[in-house]
Amino acid sequence: MTDFATKLIHNQGGIDPATGAVGVPIYQVSTFDQNVGNGDEYDYSRSGNPTRAALEAIIAELEGGVAGFAFASGMAAVSAALLIFEQGDHLIAPKDVYGGTYRMLTRGVSKWGISHTFVDTTDLEAVKAAIKPNTKGIILESPSNPLLKVSDLPAICVWAKEKGLISIVDNTFMTPYLQAPLQFGADIVVHSATKFLAGHSDVIAGLAVTADKGLASQLKFLQNALGGVLGPQDSWLTIRGIKTLKVRMDQSQASALKIAQALAKCPKVKAVHYPGLPEHPGHELLKQQANGFGAVLSFELESVELAKELMAKVKIPALAVSLGGVESILSYPATMSHAAIPAAVRHEFGISDALVRLSVGLEDPQDLLEDMMAVLK
Repeated sequence: MTDFATKLIHNQGGIDPATGAVGVPIYQVSTFDQNVGNGDEYDYSRSGNPTRAALEAIIAELEGGVAGFAFASGMAAVSAALLIFEQGDHLIAPKDVYGGTYRMLTRGVSKWGISHTFVDTTDLEAVKAAIKPNTKGIILESPSNPLLKVSDLPAICVWAKEKGLISIVDNTFMTPYLQAPLQFGADIVVHSATKFLAGHSDVIAGLAVTADKGLASQLKFLQNALGGVLGPQDSWLTIRGIKTLKVRMDQSQASALKIAQALAKCPKVKAVHYPGLPEHPGHELLKQQANGFGAVLSFELESVELAKELMAKVKIPALAVSLGGVESILSYPATMSHAAIPAAVRHEFGISDALVRLSVGLEDPQDLLEDMMAVLK
């Protein structure tokens, strides 16, 4: 069996058969010359582009699906997956779901008569109790954003199949290198490929993969109908980034563990949320269903004021929206990733205003720690 590191380099992107180029060409075109009536593969780049098709084939191969689809952003991919559902359908979603998904559920598809219930998806019985006669799907993030909660994906996906529900797993934090939700029975996997897959903070991209041919047909229709497709240049950048996914993720998650361990001993840190720590409630579960713990952690400080001081004074991490880049990124969920969620709801979900999230990049972990501890000492 081909090792994952080899598959990242030698995949369906492959060698260009026309020229022998070792990289996928950028087909920077909007339209294609056609032979009328011959059913040409490409006619217009919204409907299909060879560079985008290469990326779609790569992510389908890496996730173990039958088809992949590249979108202009992670939220475009999530939105397309949600638009599979119809008026009157009900969805189950995690309480600490990403703010963009929360916004789409509460202010987007809700306008079209698709309702939802937020539950703690780490509690399988709570998930089961949330089902209604009109429930048609369940959305999952594991580990979740920003509290890094771990849900039992195999158990939930099996239950969803038994109930005839479509399960959608956001695999952005883990990537197909560390976690393979389709193997657990998930129906659709989505990514903000902006993050670890592309990995260099230079592209906005979203991906969706399915192992079901019927769902693949629906996603293809929605991708073409909505038109939120990924352009050829950004497709190429994402392909480029994927090649180094394993080495980047190995380094970043090793550093993340060191940083989490140090923060857990800091008196000014009330809680560290990182499943790589043995005391994390999802530690053992994630060991069973993934090949690592990822490179994102969050931690709650003793006060909002200290959180703001940390963000103002650190020198190495960028204070920014996003994650998964080669540079470390410190973010503030209350005003960034989860700003779409009202404060009272955020607090109910356990997202404190003293919580900061750190995506660990490729810097020396000791340098990162010294930078932060200069404020937290």
